[in-house]
Amino acid sequence: MKLGKWYVPVALGVILGLVAGSIVSYVSPAPTTEGEQAVSGAFVPPGKKDEYYMFASGGHSGQVYVIGIPSMRRIRTIPVFSRDSATGYGWDEESKKMLGGYTWGDLHHPALSETDGEYDGRFLYVNDNANNRAAMIDLKTFTTKQILGPIPNIMGPHSAAFVTPNTEYFMMATRFSVPMGGKYAPLDKYSKEYHGALSAQKIDQKTGKMKVAWQLKLPPWNYDLSDAGKKISGDWAFFTTYNTEEATELLEINASANETDYLVAINWKKAEQAVKDKKFEVINGVKVVDPTKVKGIAYLIPLPKSPHGVDVSPDGRWIVGSGKLDPTVTVYDFKKFIKAIEKEDFSGTKKGLPVVNFESVKEATVKVGLGPLHTQFGPDGYAYTTLFVESAVAKWKLGEWKVLDKVTVHYSPGHSSAAEGDTVSPDGKYLVALNKLSKDRHLSVGPSHPENMQLIDISGDKMKVINEAPIDPEPHYAQMVKADKIKPILKYEKDEKRPHSVWKKEDVRIEREGNHVTVHGLAVWTRFYPDKIEVNEGDKVTIYLTNIDLDQDITHGFAINLYDIDVEVQPGETKKIEFVADKPGVYPFYCSNFCSALHQEMQGYLLVKPKK
Repeated sequence: MKLGKWYVPVALGVILGLVAGSIVSYVSPAPTTEGEQAVSGAFVPPGKKDEYYMFASGGHSGQVYVIGIPSMRRIRTIPVFSRDSATGYGWDEESKKMLGGYTWGDLHHPALSETDGEYDGRFLYVNDNANNRAAMIDLKTFTTKQILGPIPNIMGPHSAAFVTPNTEYFMMATRFSVPMGGKYAPLDKYSKEYHGALSAQKIDQKTGKMKVAWQLKLPPWNYDLSDAGKKISGDWAFFTTYNTEEATELLEINASANETDYLVAINWKKAEQAVKDKKFEVINGVKVVDPTKVKGIAYLIPLPKSPHGVDVSPDGRWIVGSGKLDPTVTVYDFKKFIKAIEKEDFSGTKKGLPVVNFESVKEATVKVGLGPLHTQFGPDGYAYTTLFVESAVAKWKLGEWKVLDKVTVHYSPGHSSAAEGDTVSPDGKYLVALNKLSKDRHLSVGPSHPENMQLIDISGDKMKVINEAPIDPEPHYAQMVKADKIKPILKYEKDEKRPHSVWKKEDVRIEREGNHVTVHGLAVWTRFYPDKIEVNEGDKVTIYLTNIDLDQDITHGFAINLYDIDVEVQPGETKKIEFVADKPGVYPFYCSNFCSALHQEMQGYLLVKPKK
């Protein structure tokens, strides 16, 4: 099969990668000044609010960064897979239990909940590439409410996260192939005993919480990135693969030997039906469907070697695949894809899965530039592709299949995020390039440079860089949603029926049962009740602390010196803290979050009587 003269030798790809950020084939105007930003609308003056929230992954920090657009101001950091002493996350019992003993996670791809393919502002889902977990953030409180996993049978779910058009499922495919079920097999058995996997988590529409519903057993390849179909392709999902050579070492060479890798097209509705029809095996407690045994679930579409991004257009018709070593993006027509399936227009099979004839489904190849990675969309059929090697963003149009404009960024963009650019109706105002390098853009902070985000105005014929901001490692991916779609609460409502909460000082109590001491306390401006807790060395201590200040933004902290305890209690909230009093002595506790003029006076003592 010939795909045209797109082939770029691996050696050239490696060389270009080494000089990424310094090779530029298109010269655009330098980023504008702050004065010009004000004219363009990027400058948001004090007291004014942004038009959009952008939720960006924090990579190996295990956090989500919340950024206002167009100001580029960082509004909040949401801890998810890592403890955070600023908010006490990982010290109270609820968050400690969710973390499950893990101290970090590799958070890559945020996915907002959707209704009919539009962001609905309810929940945010994220993946942990390191520990095979998924998490749900409730956008009423901007706090993590569930961590699911480690999920069985998957390993490194980099090809996540995405939700189906009505948030039926949150799906994760694995970067690394391993023997399913946690079994051992030597690497020389890789092709026969190793598998990739897709895990589908069913979502409760009221609570947003997930549970593992079913999985697909896939060939032993690396599944890189993914996107859900939209509208006419809404029953489908698409994944890029690399290492279809099934190499286990020197992947930078051995995983680029084949002329093509694949897009994997999954009909998730048919997979769901296969589970209902009991066409599955149970592996490690999970229902696993083998699509080589159930017809109609999975198909392979050839794509130039070592692909990265796959992105579905707002109308669901065009599927855009990006090959890192290829200067083009390949566009497939979903309608042609369906016809090819109906006619069984296949060029053969690979690992038991049908390979759709490339020429039958390809619509166009667009020469975007060096190192295309990801594509976002605007209205009226415009598409925007990041060029990692070229340090640029290319603007092109669906149907015309040619580049209309380019803008230089600083430097080496990976993902980008357009205003509602992953939905069925993109806004088209702004696009943020998430650049991997910053070099000379900001004040030096030593050998570890910050990452760099740049805001691009995409509202006119020509793109303009109008703002930028440094950011901690690593904003791998982001989604941008209209601010008015998010409806956060300003405080927790007073709930006198909430278990273990107390709302009056008369109800404050310390109770002992054997060597277990339980404290029902409250925090109010300038005072803890109780402000003296006496226990014995070796006692298990449980503290339920309610913040009865119901004015918004009156947050109290609770920290105990030398006991490694720090929690944050929001207005109207109750937190549970547990520890063993294993250090005898006198230990002050205090409010760790500035709350009032008499904040310093908000303290007390934990007295731990030594054993006789």
